[in-house]
Amino acid sequence: MHLDEKIWLTLSFGMIMVFMLLTGYQTFALGMGPPSHNETIDPQKVDEIAPFNEPGLKQIGENEYELVMTLQLFSFTPMEVEIPAGATVHFTLTSKDVVHGFQIADTNVNAMVMPGHIQKISQTFDEPGEYLVICNEYCGVGHQFMSTTITVK
Repeated sequence: MHLDEKIWLTLSFGMIMVFMLLTGYQTFALGMGPPSHNETIDPQKVDEIAPFNEPGLKQIGENEYELVMTLQLFSFTPMEVEIPAGATVHFTLTSKDVVHGFQIADTNVNAMVMPGHIQKISQTFDEPGEYLVICNEYCGVGHQFMSTTITVK
């Protein structure tokens, strides 16, 4: 092996190791890993298990709400939600059938919702208006119709 090849091989290996160590440090020491709640649910019995047996919005604190939603082929339950401006909403989501996406336009909310798993994500809505919620994971032939709105007043 030529000297230049040995140098580049050593530098490449060193850079890979540095990147792996930095990523591990950020994930474990700084807690910057992806959200993981590790909660599971039987996707066949979603309608029978709390809190998904009563989906909807409920106030849990001063200007703080929990929104329990189920996603199923081409629809969200509940379909439309109205919240006050400045409210923090904690979304609790699950799918009844296939993998769905949950993306709120003009925010950083973007989650994959899988059957058998509970996804939790939070967002504060400071600006009044209508926020479009879409499924951004292909879920079948009617996927393009799967949307709803969150109205902030």
